[in-house]
Amino acid sequence: MNHHVVAIVPSSDLDASEAFYRRLGFEVASDYGHYRILADGRGWHLHLNHMPGWPRHIEDNPFGLYLYVDDVDALADQVRELIIEPDAPKARHWGTYEFSLSDPSGLLVRVGRVIDPA
Repeated sequence: MNHHVVAIVPSSDLDASEAFYRRLGFEVASDYGHYRILADGRGWHLHLNHMPGWPRHIEDNPFGLYLYVDDVDALADQVRELIIEPDAPKARHWGTYEFSLSDPSGLLVRVGRVIDPA
């Protein structure tokens, strides 16, 4: 078994969250009704936990995910209308090429790769 971490993400609407993450390449690996395990078959894993009423105000969701991927532009093309910043993906001064989305529960999802911060 390799050493890794898996995020458990609260979701007030599992179907909407599952549809969102499918667009990013995830598939349902296991479905327990109120708890779904998603994976992309290449190393990404994500657990969705049904939390009715979470968050009370969508803009107050303090959580975030960072998904590292080699072809940032290809994934951006699949979710273009959901990207928060209209000029993204773009290179950041901290050394990533990335874009950001908000999942149906307001969780910030950044997708990117490390670049030489030249």
